[in-house]
Amino acid sequence: MGVDIGPRSYDIVNPAILLGDSAIIALTLCRELAQRDVALFALATGLRQSNVLGLEWAHVNLDTGHAWVGAAQSKSRRPIAVPLNATAVKVLRRQLGKHSERVFTCRGRPISWANTLAWRNALKRAGIENFRWHDLRHTWASWHRQSGTPTHELQRFGGWRSWVMVERYAHLAPDHLAKAANRLDALLGGYDLATSERNRRKNFAPTL
Repeated sequence: MGVDIGPRSYDIVNPAILLGDSAIIALTLCRELAQRDVALFALATGLRQSNVLGLEWAHVNLDTGHAWVGAAQSKSRRPIAVPLNATAVKVLRRQLGKHSERVFTCRGRPISWANTLAWRNALKRAGIENFRWHDLRHTWASWHRQSGTPTHELQRFGGWRSWVMVERYAHLAPDHLAKAANRLDALLGGYDLATSERNRRKNFAPTL
């Protein structure tokens, strides 16, 4: 029996995401290596399908660990700086020498579509239903919030024009918010202790 991960509408309450184990299973079951690397890179960077597939070597610097998306290719019409984590760098290094311009190719030709039969079959074998390619971006953003990435950083990572788009993932980081709230304890704790001590002395003060 498949695992239905939720509705295909991406509202604030229930964005479609993959759990870590489910993502690993789906990637492992993808028999097309090129497709697997495309999906893994999307999960590592959060880039949209068009930006992943259209990525060119001219926009990648493996020495500094950065890539970038030009304003003309960005949905927000703003350039996006993409810091590459170790997983993304490993994926890119596997593509070296395959094509002179484009990063992601299959049998010598640039990949033009990511939601292929190989990927859909991998999801099916993993028992994952009701999941679209763009949900990899929702998964990436959700993982970031669950790991404590603040809104302003996630907004820059994802290239969103407005922070409102990022707030759909806010409910996924309650522990992080609790830690932030607890930062004031060091300041307020002294006041609370002093107040308690004054009350204790007042209550036990001898009457004359």
